Formats: sequence, structure tokens, C-alpha cells
Amino acid sequence: MVSTNDLRTGLTIEVDGEIYSVVDFQHVKPGKGSAFVRTKLKNIRTGGVIERTFRAGEKLPRAHLERKEMQYLYREGDSFVFMDNETYDQVSLTVEQMGDSVKYLKENMNIWLLTHNGALIGIELPNSVELKVVSAEPGVRGDTATGATKAATLETGLVIQVPLFVEEGDVVRVDTRTGEYLERA
Repeated sequence: MVSTNDLRTGLTIEVDGEIYSVVDFQHVKPGKGSAFVRTKLKNIRTGGVIERTFRAGEKLPRAHLERKEMQYLYREGDSFVFMDNETYDQVSLTVEQMGDSVKYLKENMNIWLLTHNGALIGIELPNSVELKVVSAEPGVRGDTATGATKAATLETGLVIQVPLFVEEGDVVRVDTRTGEYLERA
């Protein structure tokens, strides 16, 4: 059990039978009434984010997740094949189990497989990945003072907004948590 006073970003807790990761939290002490904690929680299975308010000092069950490093090998139809780096065992995950993580996967990439009480609940990607730009509109010359962006399609099919100087063939670093452009690699 963990107290709401001890919440921190990244902590995994169980709420209503689901496993959530704490994205954001704020302790609030109104002038009238008792203190409370306002949180944003991300569902580990579905990726959905909810906002939830708890009383200060309330106890919540902590969810212990097991992380195992795996390597993404290839896609086979609607499933993705991963290999354990230590035992060389292979595991297949469906598109539904992967969720939005599919947009960031490249062959031979290392990820972490998350399990809870022996049940597979999803994967955890590195914070950023490097992907090649396969198509990007040409930038308009003289439009750089405003910090303008343009759409670019990456090798995995992901479409993100990039600065005007990014061209087709460039490799860019993308934040897997927000899906935003970070820098040219």
C-alpha cells in the first residue's frame, strides 16, 4: 500500500481493478475543507488517461510490474514477434496488446515487456527513438522566424510535426511518450 502523500510520477498503482501509472499529481489544500490530491493516471493496458481525486493520506494498493528486456524481431501478419535477450525465447503480441507503441517500433529495437502477476499487460518503449523521414513537404523559404512546422511521415508510418529545415532522408529523434519531434539525430 502507498499513501497519496507519497505519490510520484511513474509510480504504478491499482485503482478499480485496473493498473495505472501516475503521470501527474498535485497536492491541494483549500482554505476550507480537507486537503486532497488531484492526479492524472495512465491506464497501462489501454493507454487512456483519466483524472482522479483522492483524499490526502488515502492508501492505494501498489502494482508491482515485472520488466523483462526483449528485442523486437519482425511483424508477422497482425502479430509482433519479440525475443528474450537472455534465453532467446520468442513471444508474439497482437496489435491490440501493443496499442500506439506500434508507431515507434523498428526491427532489432530493445523494449521492456511488462507483466503483472504473470499476465502480460503491455510493453514499455525507450523515452525516445530515432526514425527516418520518408516524406516531408518542402519548407517555405523565409517562414522560419515564426517557428513554423510541417508534417513529415516517418519510416514506421507515424506522421509528426517537424521544423521546416527537416528534409526527406533525415533521421529525427521522437519522444515516445508525447509523439513530438525532439531533434535531428
